[in-house]
Amino acid sequence: MVQGTSSGAGKSFLATALCRYYARQGLRVAPFKAQNMSNNARVVAGGEIGSAQYFQALAAGVEPEVRMNPVLLKPEGEQRSQVILLGRPSPELSRLPWRERKDRLWPVVRQALHELMQAFDLLVIEGAGSPAEINLKSTDIVNMRVALEAKARVLIVSDIDRGGALAHLYGTYALLEAPEQALVKGFVLNKFRGDARLLSPGPEALEALTGVPTVAVLPLWPGHGLPEEDGVFDPRSVGQGLRVAVVVYPRSSNLDEFEPLKHLPGVELVWAQAPGALQGAELIVLPGSKHTVSDLEWLRAQGLEDSIRAHARAGKPLLGICGGLQMLGETIQDPQGIETPGSFRGLGLLPLQTVFGPDKVQRLSQACLEGLGGYWKALEGLAIQGYEIRHGESGQVYMQQGSVLGLYLHGLFENPEVLKRLFGQPPRSEDVFEQMADFVGAHFRAGFLDWLADHRQTP
Repeated sequence: MVQGTSSGAGKSFLATALCRYYARQGLRVAPFKAQNMSNNARVVAGGEIGSAQYFQALAAGVEPEVRMNPVLLKPEGEQRSQVILLGRPSPELSRLPWRERKDRLWPVVRQALHELMQAFDLLVIEGAGSPAEINLKSTDIVNMRVALEAKARVLIVSDIDRGGALAHLYGTYALLEAPEQALVKGFVLNKFRGDARLLSPGPEALEALTGVPTVAVLPLWPGHGLPEEDGVFDPRSVGQGLRVAVVVYPRSSNLDEFEPLKHLPGVELVWAQAPGALQGAELIVLPGSKHTVSDLEWLRAQGLEDSIRAHARAGKPLLGICGGLQMLGETIQDPQGIETPGSFRGLGLLPLQTVFGPDKVQRLSQACLEGLGGYWKALEGLAIQGYEIRHGESGQVYMQQGSVLGLYLHGLFENPEVLKRLFGQPPRSEDVFEQMADFVGAHFRAGFLDWLADHRQTP
Protein backbone atom coordinates (compact mmCIF):
# COMPACT_ATOMS: atom_id res chain seq x y z
CA MET A 1 0.00 0.00 0.00
CA VAL A 2 1.22 3.49 -0.90
CA GLN A 3 0.27 6.20 1.57
CA GLY A 4 1.50 9.78 1.72
CA THR A 5 2.26 12.61 4.07
CA SER A 6 -0.08 14.86 2.08
CA SER A 7 -2.10 15.17 -1.08
CA GLY A 8 0.17 15.59 -4.09
CA ALA A 9 3.04 13.67 -2.50
CA GLY A 10 3.10 11.23 -5.41
CA LYS A 11 0.95 8.32 -4.27
CA SER A 12 -0.81 7.88 -7.60
CA PHE A 13 2.44 8.06 -9.55
CA LEU A 14 4.19 5.51 -7.37
CA ALA A 15 1.21 3.15 -7.29
CA THR A 16 0.98 3.30 -11.10
CA ALA A 17 4.67 2.55 -11.47
CA LEU A 18 4.44 -0.39 -9.06
CA CYS A 19 1.46 -1.82 -10.96
CA ARG A 20 3.57 -2.09 -14.11
CA TYR A 21 6.72 -3.17 -12.21
CA TYR A 22 4.99 -6.17 -10.67
CA ALA A 23 2.84 -6.97 -13.72
CA ARG A 24 5.86 -7.46 -15.93
CA GLN A 25 7.19 -9.98 -13.44
CA GLY A 26 4.28 -12.19 -14.41
CA LEU A 27 2.02 -11.36 -11.47
CA ARG A 28 -1.67 -10.65 -12.00
CA VAL A 29 -1.91 -7.20 -10.40
CA ALA A 30 -4.86 -4.92 -9.63
CA PRO A 31 -5.01 -1.40 -8.20
CA PHE A 32 -7.31 -0.42 -5.36
CA LYS A 33 -8.31 2.84 -3.73
CA ALA A 34 -11.19 2.62 -1.30
CA GLN A 35 -12.31 6.21 -1.69
CA ASN A 36 -11.34 8.96 -4.09
CA MET A 37 -12.33 12.60 -3.93
CA SER A 38 -11.94 13.95 -7.44
CA ASN A 39 -13.86 15.23 -10.42
CA ASN A 40 -11.42 13.38 -12.67
CA ALA A 41 -13.12 10.12 -13.62
CA ARG A 42 -13.23 7.49 -16.36
CA VAL A 43 -16.08 5.28 -17.51
CA VAL A 44 -15.56 1.53 -17.12
CA ALA A 45 -17.83 -1.50 -17.12
CA GLY A 46 -20.44 -0.81 -14.45
CA GLY A 47 -20.02 2.94 -14.14
CA GLU A 48 -17.20 5.35 -13.31
CA ILE A 49 -14.05 5.31 -11.20
CA GLY A 50 -11.29 7.78 -10.41
CA SER A 51 -8.86 8.40 -13.26
CA ALA A 52 -5.87 7.29 -11.19
CA GLN A 53 -7.20 3.76 -10.75
CA TYR A 54 -8.16 3.64 -14.42
CA PHE A 55 -4.56 4.34 -15.46
CA GLN A 56 -3.19 2.03 -12.78
CA ALA A 57 -5.28 -0.81 -14.19
CA LEU A 58 -3.92 -0.06 -17.67
CA ALA A 59 -0.41 -0.11 -16.22
CA ALA A 60 -1.17 -3.49 -14.65
CA GLY A 61 -2.51 -4.77 -17.96
CA VAL A 62 -5.97 -5.60 -16.62
CA GLU A 63 -9.45 -4.33 -17.40
CA PRO A 64 -10.44 -1.38 -15.17
CA GLU A 65 -13.53 -2.10 -13.05
CA VAL A 66 -15.61 -0.40 -10.39
CA ARG A 67 -14.33 -2.54 -7.51
CA MET A 68 -10.92 -0.92 -7.94
CA ASN A 69 -12.39 2.36 -6.65
CA PRO A 70 -15.65 1.46 -4.88
CA VAL A 71 -16.29 4.98 -3.54
CA LEU A 72 -15.80 8.12 -5.60
CA LEU A 73 -16.72 11.51 -4.17
CA LYS A 74 -17.26 14.21 -6.79
CA PRO A 75 -17.31 17.71 -5.23
CA GLU A 76 -20.26 19.86 -6.24
CA GLY A 77 -19.74 22.73 -3.83
CA GLU A 78 -17.82 23.76 -0.74
CA GLN A 79 -19.81 21.45 1.54
CA ARG A 80 -21.39 18.84 -0.69
CA SER A 81 -20.34 16.10 -3.06
CA GLN A 82 -21.95 13.43 -5.16
CA VAL A 83 -21.28 9.90 -3.90
CA ILE A 84 -20.52 7.33 -6.60
CA LEU A 85 -20.85 3.86 -5.11
CA LEU A 86 -19.52 0.96 -7.18
CA GLY A 87 -19.69 3.14 -10.25
CA ARG A 88 -23.21 4.54 -9.83
CA PRO A 89 -24.52 7.74 -8.21
CA SER A 90 -26.16 7.28 -4.82
CA PRO A 91 -28.52 10.20 -4.12
CA GLU A 92 -29.29 8.82 -0.65
CA LEU A 93 -25.65 8.70 0.43
CA SER A 94 -24.98 12.05 -1.23
CA ARG A 95 -27.52 13.64 1.11
CA LEU A 96 -25.99 12.15 4.26
CA PRO A 97 -23.57 14.22 6.37
CA TRP A 98 -19.92 13.21 5.92
CA ARG A 99 -19.48 11.45 9.24
CA GLU A 100 -22.65 9.41 8.84
CA ARG A 101 -21.51 7.78 5.61
CA LYS A 102 -18.76 5.56 7.02
CA ASP A 103 -20.98 2.76 8.34
CA ARG A 104 -22.74 2.54 5.00
CA LEU A 105 -19.59 2.69 2.89
CA TRP A 106 -17.17 0.48 4.77
CA PRO A 107 -18.96 -2.85 4.11
CA VAL A 108 -18.90 -2.10 0.37
CA VAL A 109 -15.22 -1.15 0.51
CA ARG A 110 -14.34 -4.24 2.53
CA GLN A 111 -16.17 -6.59 0.18
CA ALA A 112 -14.55 -5.07 -2.92
CA LEU A 113 -11.13 -5.30 -1.26
CA HIS A 114 -11.48 -8.97 -0.37
CA GLU A 115 -12.94 -9.90 -3.75
CA LEU A 116 -9.96 -8.35 -5.50
CA MET A 117 -7.54 -10.01 -3.07
CA GLN A 118 -9.07 -13.35 -4.03
CA ALA A 119 -9.06 -12.63 -7.77
CA PHE A 120 -5.50 -11.29 -8.15
CA ASP A 121 -1.99 -12.25 -7.09
CA LEU A 122 -1.19 -8.79 -5.79
CA LEU A 123 -3.02 -5.57 -4.99
CA VAL A 124 -1.30 -2.19 -5.17
CA ILE A 125 -3.41 -0.07 -2.84
CA GLU A 126 -3.38 3.71 -2.80
CA GLY A 127 -4.27 5.81 0.22
CA ALA A 128 -5.75 9.31 0.21
CA GLY A 129 -4.37 12.50 1.68
CA SER A 130 -2.53 11.47 4.84
CA PRO A 131 -3.18 8.67 7.34
CA ALA A 132 -2.26 11.08 10.15
CA GLU A 133 -5.25 13.40 9.83
CA ILE A 134 -6.39 12.75 13.40
CA ASN A 135 -9.59 14.80 12.95
CA LEU A 136 -10.69 12.27 10.30
CA LYS A 137 -9.47 9.14 12.06
CA SER A 138 -12.92 8.05 13.19
CA THR A 139 -14.24 8.13 9.61
CA ASP A 140 -11.24 6.53 7.91
CA ILE A 141 -12.16 4.01 5.23
CA VAL A 142 -9.24 4.63 2.89
CA ASN A 143 -5.90 4.68 4.73
CA MET A 144 -4.86 2.61 7.74
CA ARG A 145 -8.20 0.89 8.14
CA VAL A 146 -7.71 -0.58 4.67
CA ALA A 147 -4.07 -1.40 5.41
CA LEU A 148 -5.04 -3.29 8.56
CA GLU A 149 -7.87 -5.12 6.81
CA ALA A 150 -5.56 -6.20 3.97
CA LYS A 151 -2.51 -6.75 6.22
CA ALA A 152 -0.68 -4.64 3.66
CA ARG A 153 2.95 -3.66 3.69
CA VAL A 154 2.90 0.13 3.66
CA LEU A 155 5.15 2.69 2.02
CA ILE A 156 4.83 6.34 3.05
CA VAL A 157 5.87 8.84 0.39
CA SER A 158 6.67 12.51 0.90
CA ASP A 159 7.27 15.35 -1.57
CA ILE A 160 10.77 16.59 -0.73
CA ASP A 161 10.51 19.39 -3.30
CA ARG A 162 8.09 21.18 -0.94
CA GLY A 163 10.59 21.11 1.92
CA GLY A 164 10.19 19.58 5.36
CA ALA A 165 9.87 16.04 4.02
CA LEU A 166 11.76 14.30 6.85
CA ALA A 167 9.65 16.09 9.46
CA HIS A 168 6.51 15.19 7.53
CA LEU A 169 7.51 11.53 7.51
CA TYR A 170 8.38 11.50 11.21
CA GLY A 171 5.21 13.34 12.22
CA THR A 172 3.02 11.05 10.12
CA TYR A 173 4.59 7.94 11.60
CA ALA A 174 4.45 9.30 15.18
CA LEU A 175 0.71 9.96 14.93
CA LEU A 176 -0.06 6.38 13.90
CA GLU A 177 -1.11 3.78 16.44
CA ALA A 178 1.30 0.93 17.22
CA PRO A 179 -0.45 -1.72 15.03
CA GLU A 180 -0.42 0.77 12.16
CA GLN A 181 3.23 1.64 12.67
CA ALA A 182 4.05 -2.07 12.45
CA LEU A 183 2.76 -2.12 8.86
CA VAL A 184 5.07 0.68 7.67
CA LYS A 185 8.02 -0.92 5.89
CA GLY A 186 9.63 2.00 4.13
CA PHE A 187 9.77 5.75 3.55
CA VAL A 188 10.06 7.23 0.04
CA LEU A 189 11.37 10.70 -0.72
CA ASN A 190 9.82 11.87 -3.98
CA LYS A 191 10.54 14.74 -6.41
CA PHE A 192 14.15 15.18 -5.30
CA ARG A 193 16.46 17.65 -7.05
CA GLY A 194 20.23 17.49 -6.73
CA ASP A 195 22.76 15.13 -5.19
CA ALA A 196 21.08 12.48 -3.00
CA ARG A 197 24.30 12.05 -1.01
CA LEU A 198 23.63 15.43 0.58
CA LEU A 199 20.59 14.00 2.37
CA SER A 200 22.78 12.18 4.86
CA PRO A 201 22.54 11.92 7.84
CA GLY A 202 18.83 12.77 7.62
CA PRO A 203 17.44 9.37 6.50
CA GLU A 204 19.71 7.57 8.94
CA ALA A 205 18.50 9.74 11.82
CA LEU A 206 14.90 9.18 10.76
CA GLU A 207 15.42 5.41 10.80
CA ALA A 208 16.99 5.63 14.25
CA LEU A 209 13.89 7.44 15.50
CA THR A 210 11.29 5.21 13.84
CA GLY A 211 12.95 1.94 12.88
CA VAL A 212 11.76 2.51 9.31
CA PRO A 213 14.33 2.79 6.50
CA THR A 214 14.20 5.26 3.65
CA VAL A 215 14.05 2.79 0.77
CA ALA A 216 14.00 5.15 -2.22
CA VAL A 217 14.87 8.68 -3.27
CA LEU A 218 12.99 9.37 -6.49
CA PRO A 219 14.28 12.24 -8.62
CA LEU A 220 11.85 14.88 -9.82
CA TRP A 221 10.40 13.69 -13.14
CA PRO A 222 8.44 16.50 -14.78
CA GLY A 223 6.56 15.67 -17.93
CA HIS A 224 6.25 11.94 -17.41
CA GLY A 225 3.02 12.06 -19.39
CA LEU A 226 0.38 10.84 -16.95
CA PRO A 227 -2.15 12.99 -15.08
CA GLU A 228 -1.05 14.17 -11.68
CA GLU A 229 -2.46 12.81 -8.44
CA ASP A 230 -6.25 13.01 -8.19
CA GLY A 231 -7.56 16.42 -7.28
CA VAL A 232 -4.17 18.15 -7.53
CA PHE A 233 -4.30 20.99 -10.06
CA ASP A 234 -1.12 22.71 -11.26
CA PRO A 235 -2.07 26.15 -12.66
CA ARG A 236 1.26 26.76 -14.42
CA SER A 237 1.30 27.11 -18.20
CA VAL A 238 3.26 24.47 -20.07
CA GLY A 239 5.11 24.43 -23.39
CA GLN A 240 5.75 26.94 -26.16
CA GLY A 241 4.06 27.59 -29.47
CA LEU A 242 0.39 27.59 -30.47
CA ARG A 243 -1.57 28.70 -27.43
CA VAL A 244 -4.44 26.53 -26.22
CA ALA A 245 -6.35 28.11 -23.32
CA VAL A 246 -8.50 25.85 -21.13
CA VAL A 247 -10.91 27.79 -18.92
CA VAL A 248 -10.73 26.45 -15.36
CA TYR A 249 -13.89 27.05 -13.36
CA PRO A 250 -14.24 26.25 -9.66
CA ARG A 251 -15.94 22.91 -10.39
CA SER A 252 -14.13 21.89 -13.56
CA SER A 253 -14.16 18.16 -14.21
CA ASN A 254 -11.85 15.82 -16.09
CA LEU A 255 -9.08 18.36 -16.60
CA ASP A 256 -6.73 15.39 -16.82
CA GLU A 257 -7.96 14.72 -20.37
CA PHE A 258 -5.82 17.68 -21.50
CA GLU A 259 -2.64 16.06 -20.21
CA PRO A 260 -1.52 15.05 -23.75
CA LEU A 261 -1.40 18.73 -24.74
CA LYS A 262 1.12 19.42 -22.00
CA HIS A 263 3.65 17.20 -23.74
CA LEU A 264 2.96 18.06 -27.37
CA PRO A 265 5.78 19.91 -29.19
CA GLY A 266 4.74 23.30 -30.50
CA VAL A 267 1.79 23.73 -28.12
CA GLU A 268 1.48 26.01 -25.10
CA LEU A 269 -1.25 24.92 -22.68
CA VAL A 270 -2.66 27.78 -20.59
CA TRP A 271 -5.08 27.38 -17.69
CA ALA A 272 -7.33 30.43 -17.88
CA GLN A 273 -9.18 31.89 -14.90
CA ALA A 274 -9.16 35.55 -16.01
CA PRO A 275 -9.66 37.33 -19.35
CA GLY A 276 -5.96 38.14 -19.67
CA ALA A 277 -5.09 34.47 -19.90
CA LEU A 278 -7.18 34.17 -23.08
CA GLN A 279 -5.17 36.80 -24.94
CA GLY A 280 -3.27 35.35 -27.86
CA ALA A 281 -5.06 32.00 -27.65
CA GLU A 282 -5.56 30.22 -30.95
CA LEU A 283 -7.96 27.72 -29.38
CA ILE A 284 -10.15 28.21 -26.30
CA VAL A 285 -11.64 25.19 -24.54
CA LEU A 286 -14.56 25.14 -22.11
CA PRO A 287 -14.08 21.82 -20.28
CA GLY A 288 -16.52 19.69 -18.35
CA SER A 289 -18.14 20.89 -15.16
CA LYS A 290 -19.56 19.17 -12.10
CA HIS A 291 -22.02 22.06 -11.68
CA THR A 292 -22.63 23.68 -15.05
CA VAL A 293 -24.88 26.56 -14.02
CA SER A 294 -22.69 27.67 -11.11
CA ASP A 295 -19.58 27.54 -13.26
CA LEU A 296 -21.32 29.49 -16.02
CA GLU A 297 -22.25 32.18 -13.51
CA TRP A 298 -18.64 32.20 -12.28
CA LEU A 299 -17.39 32.56 -15.86
CA ARG A 300 -19.58 35.62 -16.33
CA ALA A 301 -18.54 37.10 -12.99
CA GLN A 302 -14.88 36.86 -13.98
CA GLY A 303 -15.51 38.80 -17.19
CA LEU A 304 -14.64 35.81 -19.36
CA GLU A 305 -17.85 35.80 -21.40
CA ASP A 306 -16.95 38.87 -23.46
CA SER A 307 -13.50 37.49 -24.25
CA ILE A 308 -14.97 34.14 -25.31
CA ARG A 309 -17.55 35.82 -27.53
CA ALA A 310 -14.89 38.07 -29.11
CA HIS A 311 -12.77 35.00 -29.82
CA ALA A 312 -15.69 33.32 -31.60
CA ARG A 313 -16.59 36.51 -33.55
CA ALA A 314 -13.02 36.63 -34.81
CA GLY A 315 -13.54 33.17 -36.30
CA LYS A 316 -11.07 31.53 -33.96
CA PRO A 317 -11.83 27.97 -32.82
CA LEU A 318 -13.78 27.47 -29.61
CA LEU A 319 -14.45 24.02 -28.14
CA GLY A 320 -16.93 23.05 -25.45
CA ILE A 321 -16.73 19.58 -23.89
CA CYS A 322 -19.69 18.13 -21.95
CA GLY A 323 -20.60 20.89 -19.48
CA GLY A 324 -18.75 23.26 -21.80
CA LEU A 325 -21.09 22.24 -24.62
CA GLN A 326 -24.07 22.96 -22.38
CA MET A 327 -22.70 26.43 -21.61
CA LEU A 328 -22.33 27.17 -25.33
CA GLY A 329 -26.04 26.56 -25.93
CA GLU A 330 -28.95 28.94 -25.66
CA THR A 331 -30.58 27.69 -22.45
CA ILE A 332 -30.00 25.28 -19.59
CA GLN A 333 -33.19 24.06 -17.95
CA ASP A 334 -33.19 22.21 -14.65
CA PRO A 335 -36.87 21.68 -13.74
CA GLN A 336 -36.14 19.05 -11.07
CA GLY A 337 -33.27 20.84 -9.37
CA ILE A 338 -30.59 18.28 -10.25
CA GLU A 339 -28.02 21.08 -9.99
CA THR A 340 -29.90 24.38 -9.60
CA PRO A 341 -33.67 24.58 -10.23
CA GLY A 342 -34.76 26.98 -12.94
CA SER A 343 -34.01 28.04 -16.49
CA PHE A 344 -30.72 29.78 -17.32
CA ARG A 345 -29.29 31.64 -20.28
CA GLY A 346 -26.32 30.04 -21.98
CA LEU A 347 -23.65 31.76 -24.05
CA GLY A 348 -25.85 31.43 -27.14
CA LEU A 349 -23.03 30.33 -29.45
CA LEU A 350 -24.71 27.05 -30.42
CA PRO A 351 -28.45 26.49 -31.13
CA LEU A 352 -28.87 23.98 -28.31
CA GLN A 353 -31.23 23.66 -25.37
CA THR A 354 -30.11 21.47 -22.49
CA VAL A 355 -32.59 19.87 -20.09
CA PHE A 356 -31.39 18.22 -16.87
CA GLY A 357 -33.07 15.05 -15.64
CA PRO A 358 -32.50 12.57 -12.81
CA ASP A 359 -30.72 9.92 -14.88
CA LYS A 360 -26.96 10.22 -15.16
CA VAL A 361 -25.29 9.22 -18.42
CA GLN A 362 -22.20 7.05 -17.86
CA ARG A 363 -20.99 5.27 -20.97
CA LEU A 364 -18.12 4.63 -23.32
CA SER A 365 -18.94 6.23 -26.66
CA GLN A 366 -17.79 6.65 -30.21
CA ALA A 367 -18.73 9.43 -32.60
CA CYS A 368 -17.95 9.84 -36.27
CA LEU A 369 -17.51 13.58 -36.81
CA GLU A 370 -19.17 14.61 -40.06
CA GLY A 371 -20.29 17.87 -41.62
CA LEU A 372 -17.48 19.88 -40.06
CA GLY A 373 -15.93 22.99 -41.57
CA GLY A 374 -13.32 25.64 -40.96
CA TYR A 375 -10.73 24.82 -38.35
CA TRP A 376 -12.63 21.69 -37.38
CA LYS A 377 -12.71 20.28 -40.93
CA ALA A 378 -9.43 18.55 -40.08
CA LEU A 379 -11.51 16.12 -38.01
CA GLU A 380 -14.04 15.40 -40.76
CA GLY A 381 -14.92 11.72 -41.00
CA LEU A 382 -12.83 10.79 -37.97
CA ALA A 383 -14.30 8.20 -35.59
CA ILE A 384 -13.24 9.19 -32.10
CA GLN A 385 -13.38 7.12 -28.95
CA GLY A 386 -14.41 8.73 -25.69
CA TYR A 387 -16.69 8.58 -22.70
CA GLU A 388 -19.71 10.44 -21.39
CA ILE A 389 -20.33 11.35 -17.74
CA ARG A 390 -23.12 13.85 -17.26
CA HIS A 391 -26.60 14.89 -16.34
CA GLY A 392 -28.52 16.73 -19.03
CA GLU A 393 -29.49 16.12 -22.64
CA SER A 394 -29.06 18.53 -25.54
CA GLY A 395 -30.34 16.41 -28.42
CA GLN A 396 -26.96 15.85 -30.08
CA VAL A 397 -23.61 14.36 -29.15
CA TYR A 398 -21.80 17.08 -31.07
CA MET A 399 -22.58 20.26 -33.00
CA GLN A 400 -20.56 22.81 -34.93
CA GLN A 401 -21.55 26.34 -35.91
CA GLY A 402 -18.90 28.56 -37.45
CA SER A 403 -15.70 28.20 -35.47
CA VAL A 404 -17.56 26.79 -32.42
CA LEU A 405 -17.68 23.05 -31.74
CA GLY A 406 -19.53 21.43 -28.85
CA LEU A 407 -18.90 17.81 -27.98
CA TYR A 408 -20.37 15.61 -25.27
CA LEU A 409 -17.52 13.09 -25.46
CA HIS A 410 -14.63 13.44 -23.06
CA GLY A 411 -11.22 12.29 -24.22
CA LEU A 412 -10.91 14.08 -27.57
CA PHE A 413 -7.24 14.92 -27.07
CA GLU A 414 -6.48 11.39 -25.89
CA ASN A 415 -7.07 10.24 -29.48
CA PRO A 416 -3.66 10.28 -31.26
CA GLU A 417 -5.18 10.97 -34.66
CA VAL A 418 -6.91 14.09 -33.30
CA LEU A 419 -3.58 15.50 -32.12
CA LYS A 420 -1.99 14.71 -35.46
CA ARG A 421 -4.76 16.35 -37.49
CA LEU A 422 -5.20 19.46 -35.33
CA PHE A 423 -1.61 20.13 -34.32
CA GLY A 424 0.44 18.21 -36.87
CA GLN A 425 2.10 16.28 -34.09
CA PRO A 426 1.37 12.73 -32.97
CA PRO A 427 1.80 12.07 -29.25
CA ARG A 428 5.04 10.60 -27.99
CA SER A 429 5.05 6.94 -28.81
CA GLU A 430 7.17 5.57 -25.98
CA ASP A 431 5.44 3.49 -23.32
CA VAL A 432 5.38 5.66 -20.22
CA PHE A 433 4.30 2.73 -18.02
CA GLU A 434 7.47 0.85 -18.95
CA GLN A 435 9.55 3.91 -18.18
CA MET A 436 7.87 4.30 -14.81
CA ALA A 437 8.60 0.68 -13.92
CA ASP A 438 12.24 1.12 -14.92
CA PHE A 439 12.35 4.32 -12.87
CA VAL A 440 11.25 2.75 -9.59
CA GLY A 441 13.34 -0.34 -10.23
CA ALA A 442 16.43 1.82 -10.56
CA HIS A 443 15.85 4.01 -7.50
CA PHE A 444 14.55 1.65 -4.84
CA ARG A 445 16.94 -0.18 -2.56
CA ALA A 446 18.12 -3.35 -4.30
CA GLY A 447 15.81 -6.29 -3.66
CA PHE A 448 13.31 -4.27 -1.63
CA LEU A 449 10.45 -4.23 -4.13
CA ASP A 450 10.69 -7.98 -4.61
CA TRP A 451 10.56 -8.50 -0.85
CA LEU A 452 7.67 -6.04 -0.52
CA ALA A 453 5.45 -8.21 -2.74
CA ASP A 454 6.40 -11.54 -1.14
CA HIS A 455 4.79 -12.05 2.26
CA ARG A 456 6.64 -15.32 2.70
CA GLN A 457 9.85 -13.39 3.26
CA THR A 458 10.94 -11.34 6.23
CA PRO A 459 13.10 -8.24 5.78
